[in-house]
This record gives sequence, structure tokens and C-alpha cells, in this order.
Amino acid sequence: MPETTFSTSVSDPKATFGESGVGAPRSNASSQVGQLYADLFTKPASPDKSRSNEKSAGPIAPSVPAPRTPTTLAECGLQLGHIADLVLKQLYLHGTLLGGDIARATRLPFSIVDEALRALRDQKCIEVASGDLVGRVSYRFALTELGRARARELFEHCRYVGPAPVPLEQYVEQCQLQHVTGASCTMAGLQATFRNSVIRQSLLEELGPAVCSGTSIFVHGPAGNGKTLVSKGLGRFLNENGGEIYVPYAIQAESSIITLFDPGIHRTTDDLPTPRPEGAAEVPSYVVPEGHFDTRWRRIRRPVVVTGGELTLEMLELQYNESGNFYNAPMHIKANGGVFLVDDFGRQLVRPKDLLNRWIVPLEERVDYLTLTTGRKFMVPFEQLIIFSTNLDPRELVDDAFLRRIRHKVKIESPDREMFTEIFELICLQQQLEFKPEVVELLFRKYYDQGRTPRSSDPRDLLQIVDSICRFYERPVTLDERLIDEAARRFFGHL
Repeated sequence: MPETTFSTSVSDPKATFGESGVGAPRSNASSQVGQLYADLFTKPASPDKSRSNEKSAGPIAPSVPAPRTPTTLAECGLQLGHIADLVLKQLYLHGTLLGGDIARATRLPFSIVDEALRALRDQKCIEVASGDLVGRVSYRFALTELGRARARELFEHCRYVGPAPVPLEQYVEQCQLQHVTGASCTMAGLQATFRNSVIRQSLLEELGPAVCSGTSIFVHGPAGNGKTLVSKGLGRFLNENGGEIYVPYAIQAESSIITLFDPGIHRTTDDLPTPRPEGAAEVPSYVVPEGHFDTRWRRIRRPVVVTGGELTLEMLELQYNESGNFYNAPMHIKANGGVFLVDDFGRQLVRPKDLLNRWIVPLEERVDYLTLTTGRKFMVPFEQLIIFSTNLDPRELVDDAFLRRIRHKVKIESPDREMFTEIFELICLQQQLEFKPEVVELLFRKYYDQGRTPRSSDPRDLLQIVDSICRFYERPVTLDERLIDEAARRFFGHL
């Protein structure tokens, strides 16, 4: 799945512009006004002969070992009673199920599920409603009255029904194998990601080692110059080129279940079914396919989670489902193995100092501590590239103790005159307007040379106003000094 935002999505419409950077294309000045800076200033779609010989940096082959399919109850990491409870709840919801269907629902090999079925049969909680000669995998199981009563009790205790959870220890072990530091990042890869953007080589030289560190980046600078665009570009780079990792549907910690896989965040790569050879017989429904890895996990692209001003301390803790009596993992844990972007840092509902205090230990130790409703704490990995993006003065937000834990600080400056002209010319090209150097000369003479600082986003904003004026007067959209001066007067007007 592509980069997503919600409180957690990278298509957030607030993207700004890079030091010399520009974003994705826009078809006209009026069709995508709401996207603001997220998708602007891209190179034209027509072939660029000067770049035709560049090598394309495609996705990097996954190098993370997959979680191994368990063959025994011990390798599964769960107690037999926990699996039996899931089986009872599955049967309670569906009435009757084939043995193979139960195995698929719990994402466990039938040999392990069969141990739970035998135990439940001995306890007189289930019975065989029907069966084929193929074996127990083809038997149809149903609950007895005792089994239904026990299933109702289980639902009172915990309403989670789904794939069997992964023990916390196995999740920790897998996270250590797929940390962001293990992802490959080269100059060629970054250039390919930002190939449709105007961005200085010196900025890429700062960003590359920051990504390789896999730790934390503090992106700061004046508003409207590309901090969000650059930050999301790094997320896109890791999502598309960082290889594949694995995330479990749920984990079990301290006998509690915590759901982790989120289809709104995690872009899966294991959805395509295995093609059936032409002429081959249809596989019976009770056959459980052998997976290449533990199917309690999903294979995904490295996730990208974006949050902005809505971030609170409560969102960084376990989300307890009172009616279901299980938990949902916080956003930054769902970002493990990928990128967690805190956009507009300093403008959150929570005070910056409180937010930073919450992350002092995770940034230093690469682990976080989550608390259950019982008060019990447990440790989880904090293996992600975390990016703080702000247009506020960093010294007013954070102290030296926190800055020491942010390994890389990247400042994105306002464009100089040459870069501003290049951006303006590019926007004109995208909107099929004739670029006239005299309009840039006017802007600098009347505004920028008089004390106003140019921003990378100004060309787009000014041309949008020009477009609006021309459409209001029902005239073709053109660019001249009078129109750009009128647009600048409206845009730069004193409040």
C-alpha cells in the first residue's frame, strides 16, 4: 500500500518544500489546491534526455530472514490452552468448521491445531459433525453444549478472535533482524527517489548518512521550504527501496493480546495467491497450504507513519479496548522497521518538553516500555528512523540533553535567487505558461530585496492566485508583470 496518512499517513496535505526541493506534479492551478505542498514542483513527465542514461534504483531485494513456520507447540511459543481458546471462539462464531479452516483462521499448521482439537474433544467441548476419509484435517468440528458455555466465558474474558498471537520474545528477535540500520541507502538510491524534484546535492549528502544511521533526524528551517517534503521523501525511499520486513497480526505479552498489524499503515507484499498450473485439479478446501514463513506474520514494505499537531502522549501508549479486553499497539510501535515522522514538531497538543521526556529513553536505548491496565510494564523494540520536522527555533523547543540524542540535524534554508528562478520556471512549465524572467525581477525588486525572504513555495502560491484572477475575469491564464504584482500584493499583504 502506498504511503498513508491519517494521523498516520504520508499523503498529509501539509508537505512543504526542500532546501532547493520541489515535489510531485500538478496538472493545473485549480484542480488540487487542497494538496498544498504535498505534490508540487515536479519535473515534467516528458523524457529528460540528460537523465536518460541514469541507472534506475529499483527495490532492494529483501535480506531479512522470514519467521520460520513452527512445527511443534514449543516452536509456536504459545501454551496449548491459548490455542484451544482461539479454536473455541472460532467455532462459536462460525458454528462448524473444517479442521483445515480452523488452521487457516489461526494461521498455524494443522499439526499444532490438531493438538488443541484433541484436547478439546477429550474435555467434551467439541465433537465431529462429519468427516472424510482423508483425515482429521477434513473433519467438520462443532461445539457441544459444554463447549458453547465455555466459549461464552472466554468471550467475557477476551473478545479477540483472529490469527494466533506471536510471543513477545519472538517479536523482539525479529525486530532486531530488520532494524532500519540494515536497509541500504546510497547516493544513487536517494537521487532516484528525488529524481523529479529540484534538490541540492549537498542536501542529499546530509540526508544519506542520516538514513544509514537508522536513528533520528531533526529537520528544521523556515516554513515553506520543504521540510515535510524531504522527510516524506525519506519515508518513500525506505518504503520503496528498503526491502521487505515482517510484522505479526498480534503479539502476546504478560498473557495479554496486543494487535499490531494495521492495513492502514502496513503495505503488504504477500497478497498474491500461488498460481495453479493449467490443467491441475482444484485443491480441496480442507487442504492447508504450506507457507514459506510463519503465516501469523505479514510480509510488508517498511512502514511510514506520519503524525502532526494531533499527537498526544496517550497516542504513544497501548490503546485498551475495554469491550474486547485486548490492546492495540501505539503508532510508533507499528512503525518499527520503518519511519515515524513527527511533523510540525512543537505544535502538538502536548508540550514539547513532555513529548521529549517520553522519548528520552527510547532514543538512547532503542527500547520502549509499555504499561498494561494491570500496571505491569514490558519492554518492546524501538527500531525505527524517527524524524522531527519543525519550522520553530529548535533551541526554544529542546534542550541539549535531547539534542545530543538526535544524531543528525538537517537545516533546510530558503532558496537563493538562482534557485527561486529555477523553481518559478519549472512551475510555469508545468502549468504551460510562458516563463518571463522580468516577473521574477519584479518580485525581487519590489518584495524580496526589500526585506521579505523568498520561499520555495512562493512561485506555486503566486501562480495559483494568478490563475484565480484570470478565471474570475474569464480570460486566458497568462503571466505578466501586472498580474504577478497583483498576486504578490494579495499574497504578501500586511495583516
